Amino acid sequence: MTSTTSLENAIRALYEQLIDHWNKRKPAAYAALFTDDGTVIGFDGSVVDGAGAIESHLRQIFADHMTARYLTIIREIRLLAPDVALLRAVVGMVPPGQSDINPAANAIQSLVAVKRDGGWQIALFHNTPAQFHGRPELAQELTDELRTLL
Repeated sequence: MTSTTSLENAIRALYEQLIDHWNKRKPAAYAALFTDDGTVIGFDGSVVDGAGAIESHLRQIFADHMTARYLTIIREIRLLAPDVALLRAVVGMVPPGQSDINPAANAIQSLVAVKRDGGWQIALFHNTPAQFHGRPELAQELTDELRTLL
């Protein structure tokens, strides 16, 4: 039997790999973390289904844009079932050539991982803008918290 802590560590490691592959602009490695039928819901609401399509989508993004790097804080890792886990995190993005986060790009991320063939893979990754409409104090609190990572 695997302990809850080791399962949580495995989910944390999976997410950290995902972020690292984004930050290093490695679309194949990023997509390889997903199930064959995995889904990404992007910051702009775009939906990409399937590991192959995720890789292709990221190749295009990386070819057309100098992407910002993520700074992350994991808020929660929760096991939903023995082979299904949820991770929630908050993120800031540091634009290329800059040293501070762009508060307009702060986001809430969620990841659903499933255990298949003895390893964890991503079934769903969702990236939602953290704009807190009408509550600027919450947006500022998140920005201030994320800046502690700089």
